[in-house]
Amino acid sequence: MTYRTSRTVPRIVIVGGGFVGTYVALRLQRLLRVGEARVTLVDVDSYMTYQPFLPEAAAGNVEPRHLVVSLRAVLPRCEIVSGRATRVCLGDRRVHVELQEGPPREIPYDYLVFAPGSISRTLPIPGLAECGIGFKTVEEAIHLRNHVLGCLDLAASTTDEAVRRRALTFVFVGAGYAGVEALAELEDMARDACRYFDGVRTCDLRWYLVEATGRIMPEVGEDMAEWTLHQLRRRGIDVRLNTRLESAVDHHIVLSDGEEFDADTLVWTAGVKPNPLTASCDLPLDAKGRVRVTPMLTVEGAGYAFSAGDCAAVPDLTNPGATTAPSAQHAVRQARRLAENLVATLRGEELKPYRHSYAGSVASLGRYKGVAQVYGMKLRGFPAWFMHRTYHLSRMPTLNRKARILMDWTLALFFRREIVSMGALTEPRREFEFAAKGPGAPQAAPAPEAREERARQAERVRAGRS
Repeated sequence: MTYRTSRTVPRIVIVGGGFVGTYVALRLQRLLRVGEARVTLVDVDSYMTYQPFLPEAAAGNVEPRHLVVSLRAVLPRCEIVSGRATRVCLGDRRVHVELQEGPPREIPYDYLVFAPGSISRTLPIPGLAECGIGFKTVEEAIHLRNHVLGCLDLAASTTDEAVRRRALTFVFVGAGYAGVEALAELEDMARDACRYFDGVRTCDLRWYLVEATGRIMPEVGEDMAEWTLHQLRRRGIDVRLNTRLESAVDHHIVLSDGEEFDADTLVWTAGVKPNPLTASCDLPLDAKGRVRVTPMLTVEGAGYAFSAGDCAAVPDLTNPGATTAPSAQHAVRQARRLAENLVATLRGEELKPYRHSYAGSVASLGRYKGVAQVYGMKLRGFPAWFMHRTYHLSRMPTLNRKARILMDWTLALFFRREIVSMGALTEPRREFEFAAKGPGAPQAAPAPEAREERARQAERVRAGRS
């Protein structure tokens, strides 16, 4: 059935510029005839981040700009609206958008693609919101890299043993793929960087991986998870299984096994949940807050609305009764099927169900180290690391980004890692404000994140370098 309003050219509105939203738009550009439909994509950012490469960006293996794709550059036939969708209505077919400035917009649609993705799933742990950082965006990856290098810089400069010990303690909560990859890559980077910091040895670094369940990396088989656990512990990483974070007030870490210590770095990678936008819409939701969809990826009860990715409960036809995992592997394939079914709906043709058997997983554990389980084949070490890079490079949108990432990797074979910390990025106007007001004028109160950063740099503040 074709769904049309009074407008001559039907309008397709895509909410979300992540994996699903971007790949759907790219596919629609190829499938739609000229003048067949108008496509509008709404997202607060005007770029898509290829999240599987975030650990490599944090470790300095890939330039952060190379893992983001400009939506305006790759979607010339689509209208890009840079704003935050605040409500999506199925009843009157409108998307309410809040712009950075000016009055909000209401965008009418004939067909809807709802794909706002997910956010970090947090818990009401004291101090977590004030001291923790997630690992889902390129901004977080850049900040974490600068922060870790800044901690090494502080440790090499201070004479206060308590400040030094706190700066060299790094805690990651959540031992899924995201947590293990992020920790392994950053530990590998910090190990390499120690040679440049006087008095800082690799044995001075304390790395903790805290996991509430009894195993790490549930995405792979038990034997591969055990091998990875053994490799992490061989590198001196303290992996705490069946352990929870109880408190992080003022960067004082309290674990459920009774241990307490101070740590400047707390990274939260304990899962994701659907974007809060799903709760403010009139879409049908399941018990986990995900949009209920049919195997054809249409929203239940609304043949003109589609959804996929982390925010949708997509039936797994290869495993009856289950839903597909929130992974990039499914998101890319679902986007392709969704776009084809949307075009079929537009033309009154038959829709096809989404069916994909999970191929497996690949993960990087630092330079030349990895683990993979693909189609029942298990790989470790260099072969797994090479497969991880090859697979994700093939999935990266545009030849431009593929070439730039490949160039980053090639240069890394001949040169050592960059260890420059650009911590001042958090306060880019501070130096200019100081110059404009003069050295004797009072300075404006810093932003909360800047205050927290300078608190972590207490020794430098005392030395008059703030």
